[in-house]
Amino acid sequence: MARQIKSPDIEKNNFKTPYFSILGVLFIVILFTALWRPLNLDRTVYVPLTPQVEITVNNNSHSLADDGRVEMVNGKTATVAESSDVPEDEIVKDELDDIVDDKDNSVQYTIVRGDTLHDILIRYNVNRNDIYQLTTKFKQLANLRIGQQISWTTDDNHNLQTFSWTISSNNIRIYEKSGDKFVESSETAEVVPQDIVIKGDIKTNFVADARKSGLTSNEIGIITRALQWRLDFRRLQVGDKFSVVLTREMHGKTLSNSQLLGVRVKNGTKDYYAILADDGKYYDINGSSLSQSFFRYPLAKKARVSSGFNPRRLHPVTGQIAPHNGVDFAVSRGTPVLSVGNGEVVIAKYSGSAGNYIAIRHGRQYMTTYMHLDKILVKPGQQVKQGDKIGLSGNTGRSTGPHLHFELHINNKPVNPLTASLPISEGLTGKSKKAFLAKVKSVGSQLNF
Repeated sequence: MARQIKSPDIEKNNFKTPYFSILGVLFIVILFTALWRPLNLDRTVYVPLTPQVEITVNNNSHSLADDGRVEMVNGKTATVAESSDVPEDEIVKDELDDIVDDKDNSVQYTIVRGDTLHDILIRYNVNRNDIYQLTTKFKQLANLRIGQQISWTTDDNHNLQTFSWTISSNNIRIYEKSGDKFVESSETAEVVPQDIVIKGDIKTNFVADARKSGLTSNEIGIITRALQWRLDFRRLQVGDKFSVVLTREMHGKTLSNSQLLGVRVKNGTKDYYAILADDGKYYDINGSSLSQSFFRYPLAKKARVSSGFNPRRLHPVTGQIAPHNGVDFAVSRGTPVLSVGNGEVVIAKYSGSAGNYIAIRHGRQYMTTYMHLDKILVKPGQQVKQGDKIGLSGNTGRSTGPHLHFELHINNKPVNPLTASLPISEGLTGKSKKAFLAKVKSVGSQLNF
């Protein structure tokens, strides 16, 4: 049988096919890379998270990973980096913020339904080791009851110094730190409760006039928090009025505890009420909730957390604390970012390593921030509602890739937004509402002007 001889031209064409395939793949890769990079290079700054630093460690030593985990590196060279999400622009504080600041190291709190001591102290950023010691050693602290008052003091590093639990009018337990342990003592001195009604007019601003009327900073703080979702106290005008019903407990001439029973604030032609219910929460005169609910996530869908909240993370090279005060969500560039609650935009601009940055104030206690955005869709002073689209995620500022850095601050302190206790908007119903409306008649009659 005769052997078939291939033409040289046919062999040449057969060899060309793989090269065309390779060139096609390379073209697609190059095109994808070019399109992935943001097109507006004048607005977007690409800077590494921090300069990459290589360190060599001894065999069997430990290296602290970026998210706070300890990893074995077994004598090999480890590459470490520190993230940076620090805006250049600070949120301007007002006289109401100063009241919160005054309370940072001395806090008074009334127990409400669902509270546990652990959750309360975590919410106020108290040192976790101190919380563990206190709650483990003194099991009776699991028996907190609705309406009871607790108070505590911390140092500037959030270490718990003293803790006080008022069980009844003549039974107060005190837990004081001695060295690295807590010591329990009690006070049984007779406490004299006093019902007080305080009224005042707005002549300058609410804080100054409330203090002149005889209210303490702690009592003013309780009032502003109770009505924080209904009334902006900064917008009260000369001639507006307020009326407050309180129960104060006195040790001799010393104020031990106070409890706000009801408040009425008249702003122009509108009246705003907050009345204390049996569950330890405040409602309006119809039993409707005064709280606002929050979304847990600032995105339409849940996304992978690429870096978690870690306020005590250590820099892997310097050994210094470099907190990661928020949560990073791994989302692609251009993903819609949503406001987690109703509020006022206080900052919306490019701000240092945070890149395009938005800060929203929600009431008096809550603040949320959104960083590394590709685009900002709101302006300072703008009122936004829960679920409003405020920006698009991106890679601006000091960032190694597209993501959203999200922070939640309560009482001017960063907390873990994925685990923090958030307010729930639920009104009273049934027997609870009936009992509350009876209380409204009693307290409300004392709030007249």
